[in-house]
Formats: sequence, structure tokens, C-alpha cells
Amino acid sequence: MYRIVDKRELAEKITLFVLDAPLVAANARPGQFVVIRVDEQGERIPLTIASTEGGKITIVVQEVGKTTAHLRSKEIGDALADVAGPLGTPAHIEKVGTVVCVAGGVGTAIIYPEAKAFKEAGNKVITLMGARNKSLLFFTDELAQVSDQIMYATDDGSFGHHGFVTDLLQQLIDEGTTIDQVVAIGPIPMMRATCNLTKKYGIKTVVSLNPVMVDGTGMCGACRVTVGGETKFCCTDGPEFDGHQVDFEELAARNCQYVDKERLSYTMYQEKRGCGGRCHG
Repeated sequence: MYRIVDKRELAEKITLFVLDAPLVAANARPGQFVVIRVDEQGERIPLTIASTEGGKITIVVQEVGKTTAHLRSKEIGDALADVAGPLGTPAHIEKVGTVVCVAGGVGTAIIYPEAKAFKEAGNKVITLMGARNKSLLFFTDELAQVSDQIMYATDDGSFGHHGFVTDLLQQLIDEGTTIDQVVAIGPIPMMRATCNLTKKYGIKTVVSLNPVMVDGTGMCGACRVTVGGETKFCCTDGPEFDGHQVDFEELAARNCQYVDKERLSYTMYQEKRGCGGRCHG
């Protein structure tokens, strides 16, 4: 059993958990993830490891359905049934020069350990953070500490640039900033837009994908994605790929195939808890 030793609300429906998982923590590398089951009857969900320290791992959970709502309802001292990992291929970290980290939404938690690792490898790190509004920005202090420059964008203009993170990336390019690599992690539309932009300028771009996943070991094939015309398994070949080679249209379609069933399950869970769709867990 994996016990929750800390819990913190980061933003609306976004929660940070620290789990006691010494074996996972000892072997985890930036870019890797765990597959979690809240209880014995629960489904398995992949969550990227945001940090490790002292035999503990930090994960960030955004409530998007029944299982993530159930997980967010857990408190300090509660135990989770399973935490399998670390899984996936670690991010390729090396000194390349200037790395721009583009983070959107909960992708901020995923990009933090990579920004930190790139900085420690001797790179100049520029971080671009995006969210719908100011209240949904988190890890700002943590990312500022590992970045040489940090810029913000919000859809509603409540903080930083009024617009998208791709606007900030275009601004850097227009200013003549030398960019050796871009790492983009967040919603599919953001990653796709980032890749479309960087492809025009020949800038190497890596994305971290989060497709439907079940076992996390390549057995089921649920997480397959098309990269460069070939089928890849996100759980073993990824989760990071050359963004210019990813078939984002297919990825988006596959991620939506169970939306109706997920929505129904989420609604039934909320009704069972007596919150009428208003509770956070």
C-alpha cells in the first residue's frame, strides 16, 4: 500500500499529492510516470512524476472524471492500492544550448522536472507557462527557480500576456532568440500549435503525450500513437516523441472515443456522493 503523506490544492480541481513510494522514487527519472489504482476495484490511470525526494514521489492530479475525482477525495494518511512504476522512457537530457519549455495546464507539473534537469545539465532554460486564467497557474515559484527567463500567458488576460503561449514563443523567435530545442507539454491543441510553429523554423521539438492507457507495459496497445507513420506505444516507446512526427489528429480522436461513457460514470459518481455535480471529489 502506498500512503499519502502530503496533499495540497494547487488550483481549481488540481491537487498535489506526495506518496510514500521508496522504490519508485529511487529509480524515477524526469519524463517517467506511474500507473495508479485508487482501490482494488478502480481503473488504472497514468500520472507523471513531478518530483522525487526522500523515498517519496510527487504527482499532480487534475479532476476530469470519476477516477481522478475519487483520487482527489483521498486525504493524508490514506493509502492507494497500487503505484506501478517508474514507467516509460526517461526524457533525453543533454546540454544543447537554449531550451524553451512550453507548459499548458497540468502540463506545468510534468515539465517542471525536465526544466530542472535541463538547467542542471548546463542549458539556458526559458519557460513559457499558459493557462485559461491566473487562478489556474501553479508551480510558478518552482519553475522560476530553474529558469533563466519565465513568461506567462492567460486566455483571459488576467495575468501576463493576453493570449496563448505560442504567442510568446513567436515573440522569442521574432526577437532573434536562439532556440536549440523546445519541449511542449500540455493539452493536445497547445502541443500541436507549438509544433506547427516550430516546424516552420526548423526548431527541434519534443512533446509528452498522454493517450488512453491501461497496463503501462506495452501489452494492451491502448496507448498506441502514430509517429512518423509508424505505430508506437506511448507507455514504452514514450511518453516523449518528436513533435513534428506525431499524428495529433489521430491522437485527439482516440482520446475522445470514451468521452460519453466517462461523462456518465463521472455523473453517477457525483450523484452517489450526493454533491449533484458540485463537489470536487
